[in-house]
Amino acid sequence: AFAQVRRLFAGPVINWIAAYPDRMTFMFERNAKNPIDTLIGASTRIEGDLLFCGGLRIDGHVRGNVTGEPGEPTYIVLGEAGRIDGEVRCSSLVVSGEINGPVYVSEMLEIQPKARIVGEVYYKVLEMHSGALVQGKLSRHDSADPVLHLAVSEM
Repeated sequence: AFAQVRRLFAGPVINWIAAYPDRMTFMFERNAKNPIDTLIGASTRIEGDLLFCGGLRIDGHVRGNVTGEPGEPTYIVLGEAGRIDGEVRCSSLVVSGEINGPVYVSEMLEIQPKARIVGEVYYKVLEMHSGALVQGKLSRHDSADPVLHLAVSEM
């Protein structure tokens, strides 16, 4: 399977596979069966929150939160023309377009050279290419969802 993938993809994808061979199953074997479950085309504009399962490719504009089904492996590919104005939550994310809002990625985040993210970014594994722009705080977490701990004092 790796030899076939190597011929199909070059550059960053192969480097990622070499660095994280245990994640190849999630990113490629699952994708071989169902590469993208949902496609939002370049001429499409969505206003409202989006909840999805599996793979999602966005080449259009989403104004609202984009959330992968909790507990399920989910991934988003945001194309160069794609734009999200809202919070993003998923397992894996490849960004080539623009995100305006906080980003929570529980596994792998790849930020391509033309990508723009304005907002706080929480991730487990990060690959950021030269030319990419992030305006906000980058935070590595074992769990990408920030946990709030409240202290209660007794009187």
